[in-house]
Amino acid sequence: MNAAVQRVQAGSLIEPASATWSNALLIGNEVVMSGMTGHPATRLAVVADAPLDAYAQTLVVLNKVRALVEAAGGHIGNIYRLTVYVTEIADKDEVGRARRDFFEGQAVFPTSTLVEVSALVFPELRVEIEAGARLDLDLRTVEKR
Repeated sequence: MNAAVQRVQAGSLIEPASATWSNALLIGNEVVMSGMTGHPATRLAVVADAPLDAYAQTLVVLNKVRALVEAAGGHIGNIYRLTVYVTEIADKDEVGRARRDFFEGQAVFPTSTLVEVSALVFPELRVEIEAGARLDLDLRTVEKR
C-alpha cells in the first residue's frame, strides 16, 4: 500500500520556479520538511544594517515550520522532531531560548538534535532547521512519564 503524497505550500513561503526541492510533503499523516532558514528576512535585515541574531533567526524559522504544518492541516503540537544546524555552537543557548519561547505551554518539547556546521547557503544565516510533524499526535497534551 502506498501512502498518499501531497506537496504542502504555505502562502508566506515562496518556492522558486527553478527549485529542485519541496519545502514540505504530506505523506500520510507525516509532514516532512526541508531545512528552513530565515532567508529572506535575514538578507533584508543585513541590508537595513540590523542583522538578526540567532534567537531572532530561530523564531523566524520556527514560524515558517508552523506555517507549513498549518498549511498541511495541523498545528504547533504536531511538530515532534527538530534538527538544528548552527554556524556557531555558542549560539546554542539563544536557539534553546527561542525554542522554549516558541513551544511555551506545551506538555513536552519536540525531540531535537543541534549540530555546528561550517556554513549555510548565505553568509548572514546562523540557523537552519529541519522539522517533522505528524497530524495524528499532539505534544501539547502528552503526559510525561
